[in-house]
Amino acid sequence: MGFLKIIKKSKEWIIALGLAILLVLLLRFLIFESFTIPSTSMGKTLIKGDYILVSKLSYGPRIPITLLSVPFTDNIYSDYYQLPYYRLPGFSSIKTNDIIVFNYPKRDDKPVDKRTPFVKRCIGVAGDTLKIRNGIVFINNNKIEEPENAEFNYLVKSNNSPIDSAILLKLNISEDVSEIEPNTYNITMTRKDAEVITDLPCVYKTELLCEDSSFTSVNYFPCSELFSWNTDNYGPIIIPKKGMTITLNKYTLPLYSRIINIYEGNELILKDDSTIIINKMSVNTYTFKMNYYFVLGDNRHNSADSRFWGFVPEDHIIGKAKMILFSIDHKKKGINKIRWDRIFKTLN
Repeated sequence: MGFLKIIKKSKEWIIALGLAILLVLLLRFLIFESFTIPSTSMGKTLIKGDYILVSKLSYGPRIPITLLSVPFTDNIYSDYYQLPYYRLPGFSSIKTNDIIVFNYPKRDDKPVDKRTPFVKRCIGVAGDTLKIRNGIVFINNNKIEEPENAEFNYLVKSNNSPIDSAILLKLNISEDVSEIEPNTYNITMTRKDAEVITDLPCVYKTELLCEDSSFTSVNYFPCSELFSWNTDNYGPIIIPKKGMTITLNKYTLPLYSRIINIYEGNELILKDDSTIIINKMSVNTYTFKMNYYFVLGDNRHNSADSRFWGFVPEDHIIGKAKMILFSIDHKKKGINKIRWDRIFKTLN
């Protein structure tokens, strides 16, 4: 009799545990999820060791695409059966300067929802025309508001005395300092921090390191010699919008070929350097099936973002970063590891 009670009790516990796991999964898939910040690409807005809360409800929860997977991991799964992309209605749409979390688009060896999560600031939304001139971002020819914590690289020269490390530590820029030569530094910092550094008695020169428009590299998206762009001078570029039709030619194809072929699943062939064939039909226009976005890191000179790998498709969007839950400085020990001033800090 006691054995039967144990079995009955075990079943109750298993059912309770199963329901608890199901509830957690529903919350994770449909309402919110937490992520850790692993790099400095978001400058002082989000720093290494921040744990952020991401709202799935803001833009609408994305229904899981890869069903055969182990919960709470992105590495154990089977892509044998996948659902088509579908998103439930959300409270809002993505807007310029929203901090968004998304799956890294250029990871073709994994299903969309199993790709590495990235966090960046959305600078341009579907249908916008974006350009960057001398580090200033313009959307539809209008200068957009720069994030308060946006960081840039500065060349700083001091007199015979070095810059006091205590001052750099107070400004939280000690990790982003490199000495190029004696008393000459490359420092990543905000514009306000640059003003503080400039006013130091030992500093006689502070110069924003802005890449001249004459400097170009094929390392910038779309990685074509037809486009002479760099970190601080980029575009103009049109961000695709669902239903938008473009003319296909040698200038537009490098910009949108990955969208046509990979993100929207068409067979794309360029024949004789002039004939464009999509799904076995010769065409000279294309109509986009999804919305796309352009993102930048707040650390503008040290971020792998859309300037290097292109657009973020809407089916890669996970959610909107809303809050820093807590933050840990892994270089410190004990209770000093906790950054108390960042706990439950809302994000703008």
